[in-house]
Amino acid sequence: MSDSIHTARWISQIADQGWDIHLCPSTGDSLHTDICGVTFHPIFFCGRVGNRISKIGVSIIRDVIIFFFSIVKKIMAKWHPLTLIDVIANIRPDIVHSLEMQHAGYQVLEAKKTFKGKFPPWIVTNWGSDIYLFGRLASHAIKIREVLSRCDYYSCECNRDVCLGQAYGFEGTVLPVFPNTGGFNIENIKQLRQTGPVSARRLIMLKGYQHFAGRALVGLRALERCSDLLAGYEVAIYCSVHDVILAAELFSFSTGIPTRIIPHHSPHDEILRLHGQARISLGLSISDAISTSLLEAMVMGSFPIQSWTACADEWIEYGKNGMLVPPEDPDVIEKSLRLALTDDCLVDAAAAYNERLMQERLDSQKLKKMAVEFYRIVAKENGIAI
Repeated sequence: MSDSIHTARWISQIADQGWDIHLCPSTGDSLHTDICGVTFHPIFFCGRVGNRISKIGVSIIRDVIIFFFSIVKKIMAKWHPLTLIDVIANIRPDIVHSLEMQHAGYQVLEAKKTFKGKFPPWIVTNWGSDIYLFGRLASHAIKIREVLSRCDYYSCECNRDVCLGQAYGFEGTVLPVFPNTGGFNIENIKQLRQTGPVSARRLIMLKGYQHFAGRALVGLRALERCSDLLAGYEVAIYCSVHDVILAAELFSFSTGIPTRIIPHHSPHDEILRLHGQARISLGLSISDAISTSLLEAMVMGSFPIQSWTACADEWIEYGKNGMLVPPEDPDVIEKSLRLALTDDCLVDAAAAYNERLMQERLDSQKLKKMAVEFYRIVAKENGIAI
């Protein structure tokens, strides 16, 4: 997904290695502003061109695209793999790496099926709910098994998903497990944290996703039940959708607790700063891998309350450095919120524990070395000099 901050962060870890990196979009044709040091291969000539990237594309007359828009919409899914085949045939890459499965992985699968000649070693990276949720849906399960049976290398950010990948037929090499979005510059982000104890903070962060997986409305309902403890607090909601914005206004009207909607595409430092001002960060979804927002909360000292349907149990020790809750049960979430709102020692001790944990597991320089090692492992096993 070439417009994704997750893609941008992954590429930033390897862009200084002197490698010739080519990026093919699996959805749309836009490029995230933080991506640099790549050759971009859009389907159409409709994206940005700048000095920071070189850009190649398939020449399509814009007026023809507009005229035949309804046809284009139907066959768009076929154009991505066709463009990918053309790119692979022309540049002959040493390695193909698909970031995310339901778009990028499926498209590489289609390209590999019809590619003439030897296909390069293929790394599949599992994002978020790619297997944990979609693997339970009949319309995806067969395709997921096919991807995992045909790829050569598999990466993910949860040990849970290593087991799932193998259960769905992967028999190749599993690459090291760590967060897909890389780490944090621990020293730099300390400047974004509010000084003083976390227990003195009076902000609550709520992830505003409400869609096939997100359950922000349940979080708002649980917060409403805790309104007797929220005098002097503000609730900040990020990544919010229309339904959540509407519900937030009603929440404020009924409780008197102010809510702030954080604009989409706010700078990453601003989101980190807000976590660094928060006593509690609440994130609920019926499926995820290691939620990036959870890691952001932990590294900024905010006490995380996270749905147990992510693999947060690989980072959170319940009642010590956070709490894991069912994503659709406001009763349990309310109890966890009440404890975190009233137990100052708990949130202060959790912040200290998480700071040590982040130094060990989320330092950006450590994770950058691991990302680079991904490709060195594949190169070495396939006799490729990089």
